[in-house]
Amino acid sequence: MMSADLSEGWDEVAGQFLLIRSDIGSGFVRTWARNNLLQGCAVVDVGCGSGMPISKVLHEEGFDISGIDASPALLDAFRRNFPDAPSACEAAQNSRFFNRQFDAAIAVGLMFLLAEDDQRKLMDRVAKALRPGGRFLFSAPRERCEWDDLLTGRRSVSLGADDYQQGLEAAGLSLLDGHTDEGENHYYDAVKPAG
Repeated sequence: MMSADLSEGWDEVAGQFLLIRSDIGSGFVRTWARNNLLQGCAVVDVGCGSGMPISKVLHEEGFDISGIDASPALLDAFRRNFPDAPSACEAAQNSRFFNRQFDAAIAVGLMFLLAEDDQRKLMDRVAKALRPGGRFLFSAPRERCEWDDLLTGRRSVSLGADDYQQGLEAAGLSLLDGHTDEGENHYYDAVKPAG
């Protein structure tokens, strides 16, 4: 019996993905982190891939980064790029988040790759892994839509702004704002109430 591909097809296309991953969004994430997080705080990059470019900009800004990715090939690249950063090869929606809490979690280009139930499960897992006052930044289209991913051919789905807000609230997080980067990617910025 074959084991399930926890990377949802990404391990198979890892080499191609590493070649084409652009820096779009990295400037926005850098500015967001500078403006919203305490210098040196603990940030987990969920669906980190190789860590380029998101973990890279966080590392350059002095944050204590950790990475989670379900693709062994992509996580190997992350480990080469950030040998001192904690990392875990596991599906984000089932992650133990290193059995600790973080000041922020960032998931760029991941949420909509997961099935709808797994997206809600991930919001819940992230909420539990955040310290009070912790932030969760993730990217997904504002509109509810579905499409086939160009690299994996698998179905991607955005729940849309209203459902993401409801999912965040159900997980105990409050949606603060939405942002758009230079590539027209939309970001949801949420916080875990301080108490």
